[in-house]
Amino acid sequence: MPFWRETFATGGTINPKDHKPDVSSSQRSLIVSILSAGTFFGALAASPFGDFFGRRLGLVASSMVFILGVVLQTAAAAIPLFVAGRFFAGFGVGLVSALVPLYQSESSPKWIRGTIVGCYQLAITLGLLIAAIVNNATKDRKDTGSYRIPVAVQFAWALILITGMLILPETPRYLIKRGKMEEAARSLSRLRRLPVDDPSLLDELAEIKANHDFEMNIGKASYVDCFRGTLGKRQLTGCALQALQQLTGVNFIFYYGTQFFQNSGIHNAFVITMITNVVNVCSTFPGLYMVETWGRRRLLLFGAIGMCVCQFIVAIVGVSTSSAVANKVLIAFVCVYIFFFACSWGPGAWIITGELFPLKVRAKALSMTTATNWLLNWAIAFSTPYLVDAGPGNANLQVKVFFIWGSCCFVCIAFVYFLIYETKGLTLEQVDELYEKIDHAWHSKDFKPSVQFREIEKELAENRKASLAEVEQVILRKKSVAAGAADHPVHEEKV
Repeated sequence: MPFWRETFATGGTINPKDHKPDVSSSQRSLIVSILSAGTFFGALAASPFGDFFGRRLGLVASSMVFILGVVLQTAAAAIPLFVAGRFFAGFGVGLVSALVPLYQSESSPKWIRGTIVGCYQLAITLGLLIAAIVNNATKDRKDTGSYRIPVAVQFAWALILITGMLILPETPRYLIKRGKMEEAARSLSRLRRLPVDDPSLLDELAEIKANHDFEMNIGKASYVDCFRGTLGKRQLTGCALQALQQLTGVNFIFYYGTQFFQNSGIHNAFVITMITNVVNVCSTFPGLYMVETWGRRRLLLFGAIGMCVCQFIVAIVGVSTSSAVANKVLIAFVCVYIFFFACSWGPGAWIITGELFPLKVRAKALSMTTATNWLLNWAIAFSTPYLVDAGPGNANLQVKVFFIWGSCCFVCIAFVYFLIYETKGLTLEQVDELYEKIDHAWHSKDFKPSVQFREIEKELAENRKASLAEVEQVILRKKSVAAGAADHPVHEEKV
């Protein structure tokens, strides 16, 4: 925005196009990326927040931190205070970004869990669209309202989140973790809209508790334990998934898209940014349907292949020619790329990481996967001006940066095939069994859960030293014997 750039400009930097004061590449890099740095530390802090305050009140406290950041940004008239506000706002966003999928995963029934967690990404896309509309409406103002109005609008969403979390119940899994069985039953009753004594509700509650008791028999988990055994495999999968989501290049479009389109010779860059945001919102809806019908693996493969093709087309066209037709092709394939991202990797990364981990490490593990997302987000936001812009010390890649994003999308294809397990239709407790039994991700679609944790808990009470696999074999033998007895009943002969 011209007024903001003139107001916050320091150091004598001049915009070569209009010869007015401007912020430098390093200042722009700092201002954009400091929010992502705050989110990184906020995501790491989400685990103690979520375990100490609970998932529900943890979200309320996180929103308060965000509000502090918004206040500082709204009051700022120079870069230092604005940067401080960006950091605290980012810290609050980092807390929320880990706790929201955690709350959703622990509260949702298995048959619609993917869609519900996917709505987190839908809300992000709606927020981006609203931000683009507000920015476009205020960009030509010649007073502080040009930037204070868009910043202050964020108050509304924080207040909505606080109000909602004061109404909603705590997650039943967290309450079981704290030993509050009666409260957990009431919470699950509200979330499922079933009476407390409903058989299906009691069955779900008993399975959650049995799984938690089984985990506690093994022992409490530290951060180091998150990287051991199958937990380590899941942790690395979750962190890599979130890192690759950022390396697909989507935030290059939404952070620097306006300036990139301007530099490419496209007029009305703000309008183009609004169009890309509309595509982002609309494309998320088919993803919410496909994640429960196609499954997680197929959807992510579909998205990775589509994104890879689009990124390379944009890069090749941009390097080959700079005509008006080329600009239209560039915009068109950026929009197609956003479709592939928004219906697959956008919601998919949050859905899968929300499903990966057992209760005893879920808050810790999710905080680390989310922190990885924000760490890469920060790295991309910080480095992009130096990669794309012309000038001393800059790489001046311009449109060639899409070759980098396209190569990362190619890596995504292999990553999904070799490391993403299919978790569609499984409870969070059954995901544990999946990773215990299936060694290779491409075999996961054939997995069928065979035992319940209530049965495992009962057998472990008799033999504490048995492994999970040994206990499972005992249970399956007993079931086989019982089934055989039912098929061939013994009839007593009368004398």
